[in-house]
Amino acid sequence: MADERSECAGAPDGADEAMSDSGTSKTGHRRVLLKMSGEALMGDQGFGHDRAVLHQLASDVAEAHALGVEICIVIGGGNIIRGASLASAGVERTSADYMGMLGTVINAIAVQSVIEQAGIPTRVMSAIPMAAVCEPYIRRRAVRHLEKGRVVIFAGGTGNPFFTTDTAAALRASEMGCDLLLKGTQVDGVYTADPKKDPNARRLERLGYLEVLSRDLKVMDASAISLARESNIPIIVFSVHAAGAFARVLRGEEPHTIIEEGAGKGGNA
Repeated sequence: MADERSECAGAPDGADEAMSDSGTSKTGHRRVLLKMSGEALMGDQGFGHDRAVLHQLASDVAEAHALGVEICIVIGGGNIIRGASLASAGVERTSADYMGMLGTVINAIAVQSVIEQAGIPTRVMSAIPMAAVCEPYIRRRAVRHLEKGRVVIFAGGTGNPFFTTDTAAALRASEMGCDLLLKGTQVDGVYTADPKKDPNARRLERLGYLEVLSRDLKVMDASAISLARESNIPIIVFSVHAAGAFARVLRGEEPHTIIEEGAGKGGNA
């Protein structure tokens, strides 16, 4: 009975039938995971959630969902609390990391709400059980939600301290059998230097996993890159701020950097 109640939690599933039984989509991708930082939800504010940003995200997810893609989301908690900052301020590291995980649950519930307002059934699944507000993370149940056309937001990181939400995103993408891991950032890809500071910075079109690690490029942490490599999941880095960018990058229309096995030596855009 508990599983049945959990299946019924959240918005009505009127949109479930939008997903084709064939498992194909208009983009050629069956299932993808979008990773965003919590800071991306702040907009120009210094803390919390920007209403316009939340509703743009919901619109972008709805547009991508309409293409027939199964969508998972992982969001950081830096707009609420950062475990690393707390640890440097004197809070014991393990406790600080757990506090950061709770911040990701707050963000997941906020994003669930606006996506459901856009008409897309959405489930939040937390690695830290808190049955009053969301489902516990169970892999087979998550897969079933995706197969039924629901967006699934994974919260609570990996459920363990000392691991970032980047690593959680790579882990969940691997467990869900995703075709792509998309990292939404402040800029439209990986650059040779900070494009906001260096006018000569060039966007790199293609990178290999090992090149990202050897050059210590700050795309995702090393654990996340290594896990994506082991699972052979390409990583696409794009700007999450442009309206409609999520769907466009899935169609191959948006500027981005792709990180995958055997990619060239930092190809230019």
